[in-house]
Amino acid sequence: MVIDLTHTMRPGMPVYPGTESPQFVNACGIARNGFAEKKMTFFSHTGTHMDVPAHIIRGGATVDQLSPDRFYGKACMVDVRPKTGRAIDMDMIRPFEGLMRDMDFVLLRSGWSRFWDDDAYFQGYPVLTPDTAAWISVLGLKGLGIDMISVDKEGSTDFPIHRTLLEQDTLIIENLTNLHAVPAASFAFWCLPLKIENGDGSPVRAVAVVK
Repeated sequence: MVIDLTHTMRPGMPVYPGTESPQFVNACGIARNGFAEKKMTFFSHTGTHMDVPAHIIRGGATVDQLSPDRFYGKACMVDVRPKTGRAIDMDMIRPFEGLMRDMDFVLLRSGWSRFWDDDAYFQGYPVLTPDTAAWISVLGLKGLGIDMISVDKEGSTDFPIHRTLLEQDTLIIENLTNLHAVPAASFAFWCLPLKIENGDGSPVRAVAVVK
């Protein structure tokens, strides 16, 4: 079974505050041109997307420099829906430590994707504590996925959690959805980006393949 974990790209979709909304123009039509083709304009971190080291780290790897095998692997889902507050701390992660150490990708289910298309999506979402981010960053993961707009708090200007993860070459996949449909146990995860020259990130089609 293949579970789609990707938000649909469309005009007017939620975007990181300050980013322009994507634009889609029907540049060619079947009746007029004999084929349909869209002109699309969007930022590289629109929708369900991947952050690579070059997004934050000067001289960090770009999308086109990464081998395709970085974009798939064995994954688990970790439920981090907080009962109080917004911190994702080690007390929430520790019960999954053994499982996480054997994975290529860890997906954090906060439940925040339920606010997609609502202003509430952009504020108050759960975030990793610095200590938890540092612990995750040295697991040797290919990537960390979240169902939120960012791994850093809204309004951040130094992006410490991004930096902690990307300095260790842990890719970040943001704005995942449908994590409620994914089992906690091991499954295959795919998040293939566009191969953009000098790309700092890219929208992805993220899926879980569950046997």
